Amino acid sequence: MDRRDFLKKAISSTIVAGSTLAFGGSGQFWDTASAAETAPQWDLVAVRGDEPDAMFDSAISAYGGMQAFVSPGNRVVVKPNIGWDVSPERGGNTNPKLVGRIVEHCFDAGAKEVIVFDHTCDNWRQCYLNSGIQQAVENAGGKMVSADSDGYYRKVSIPQGKRLTNASVHQALLDADVFFNVPVLKDHSSSMITASMKNLMGVVWDRWYWHRNDLHQCIADFSSFRKPDLTIVDAYNVMKRNGPRGVSVNDVVNMKAQVLSTDFVAADAAAARLYGADPADVRHIQIAAEMGLGRMDLKNLSINRIKLG
Repeated sequence: MDRRDFLKKAISSTIVAGSTLAFGGSGQFWDTASAAETAPQWDLVAVRGDEPDAMFDSAISAYGGMQAFVSPGNRVVVKPNIGWDVSPERGGNTNPKLVGRIVEHCFDAGAKEVIVFDHTCDNWRQCYLNSGIQQAVENAGGKMVSADSDGYYRKVSIPQGKRLTNASVHQALLDADVFFNVPVLKDHSSSMITASMKNLMGVVWDRWYWHRNDLHQCIADFSSFRKPDLTIVDAYNVMKRNGPRGVSVNDVVNMKAQVLSTDFVAADAAAARLYGADPADVRHIQIAAEMGLGRMDLKNLSINRIKLG
């Protein structure tokens, strides 16, 4: 079955909001009732039960396809988590199958250029290579760019910043017409979880300022700078302990799930539920909701739950 045939099948098999699903340790999210039985535009799409690329095919179709976000000639930035020099099964980085498929969809929608980068923690060349993301992106026609020098960054003001009032942001993001945030969901020793807002630390130069000056407030502050056009949370292999790098595959649960939303606060709230946490206990989610950057009240959102496999 080719990808276009799969999309047709996925559209016909979509399970509308209000479905009750049970799924390894994450029933808090799958059991949450939705605010509507149908919706002209979903607040959030959640899919489970297949490979990362196939799940994205199905989920993006619920939004009407990638053309709902990308127009011919657009410059697109896709920002996965590529922070660690570990292989995909370790769950430290975004799954390469997902990243490659997103790039393919962007070009199918007419994108002029698709750039992928991350300000990594380990050596950036090794992270790009051993995560599998570089090969997946280049096979799809995208371009990997470095983020390891302050020369790639430009200082900007943060509009609603309380602790973080300015930051140096990667030029590729500043020049992009469309921005997709593609974090991996995982445990984090400092912020409880990593998901969409935490993943934005990879587009700035001085991440350590955040850690020294109220990490959760800085995460929420920076989220007011530029909201992603779409957030795609990879919850295929979820690191449940020893994050953010992990120690071994024993830290990982194979959840086979994915969450998409144009509201990154809602995406993080859903990710927290998948992880098994109350979103209100993840302080940057609570702060961002209080700042009016998005919604964390999942029970009042229109959620399209899709089961594959």
